[in-house]
Amino acid sequence: MCENYRAKPRAPAAPTNFKMRPAAGDRDLYKEGMAVTQPLDDRVREALTRSQVIDMTTTGRTSGEARRVEIVMHNLGGRLYISGMPFRQRRSWLANIEANPKITIHLKRGLRADVPAIAREITDPTERRQILEQVARVWKRTDVETMMNYSPLIEVTLERA
Repeated sequence: MCENYRAKPRAPAAPTNFKMRPAAGDRDLYKEGMAVTQPLDDRVREALTRSQVIDMTTTGRTSGEARRVEIVMHNLGGRLYISGMPFRQRRSWLANIEANPKITIHLKRGLRADVPAIAREITDPTERRQILEQVARVWKRTDVETMMNYSPLIEVTLERA
């Protein structure tokens, strides 16, 4: 790590009483402030064929509360993966998945849908390399070794509705 590197200060946390409201067209997808999971239809299946920015909800390993993070999901050869930029510290969302692999994928660009899934952390070096080399090409990165050491990587399997 560069000696002159300084982490950017974090933005203040949202107030604990803050509630996200659905967009006007999505209100029918919500009930009592919670997203209602929709069965997979052809539109959702089609949306999942593209790599895209999504939100992912995990369950806090100590709090038990829903934790939502924006991240990129990749469709590589028909399989879904989530990776992140290299960082020496383990991501809290990855620790949450280790404690409880049930997640929700929130499609939010174009089609909006909440899709239940199971996450599996990929730790096998051979499997990680095969996937991270593809992710590196998508991101136009050349530092696969750094990604191997410091990027989180999970495979996402959709739950059957």
